[in-house]
Amino acid sequence: MLKKNLLAAAVATATLAAMGANSALADEHSWYSTSASAALTTDYRFRGISQSDESVAVQASFDAEFSPGFYASIWGSSVDFGGDIPSGSYGTVEMNYVAGWAGTFGDSDIGIDVGYIYYDYPGDTVANEGDYQEVYVGTSYGDWVTFQINYSDDYYAETDEFWYFALGSSFTLPNLEALTFNAHVGYNMLDEDDGFLAPGEDEYLDYRLGVTYTLADIDFSLELVGTDLDSDDVGSATEELADDTAVFTISKSL
Repeated sequence: MLKKNLLAAAVATATLAAMGANSALADEHSWYSTSASAALTTDYRFRGISQSDESVAVQASFDAEFSPGFYASIWGSSVDFGGDIPSGSYGTVEMNYVAGWAGTFGDSDIGIDVGYIYYDYPGDTVANEGDYQEVYVGTSYGDWVTFQINYSDDYYAETDEFWYFALGSSFTLPNLEALTFNAHVGYNMLDEDDGFLAPGEDEYLDYRLGVTYTLADIDFSLELVGTDLDSDDVGSATEELADDTAVFTISKSL
């Protein structure tokens, strides 16, 4: 949550330091490269639901790519789940650890991506119920359309099996390469909705539609993010966190 405190800022600082320490090595060894990024967003939305109680979140990542096609990354964000959840009971930081492989079919524009994600919530005081893992497989055509399936054997807050099907697209217009338009729709299917959604609800759609403007290597993104959930579909801890909203994000790759 596949992401507003000092620890989150420390994550960003450590990420930048690690990137600087490894940049020279990346130049010396052609079989791998490293990069990092930092971001500030008005609302951290994951699969349409706010993970920062509809407030500002600080995020950072460190990424490494290895020939031929393997990759790994660490991503962090501040979180606040709000609602009836006691403050900090699921931690105040989310960490994602990702490993995978991506490539293309021969010389075609058809890509494939397979990998593993571990979602970690340091400081979780609810018997580690927040932590979970997913595997995923995705395909793409060029740079403009992707389809991915994620699976978890025990989703967030121990809500049992979970499937996620996501379709996304991004594109630029001729002579407007600084602008990137993107769209996404995802189908969430839960096997057990204990506490995550209201009784009897086990599925929902999330969507986002946005535009990113790049200036001086800084990305400014504005997105409309939402779900098809209403007040009768969500549990008490999720109420109001799934409303449609505009999200503004500033990010920079380093």
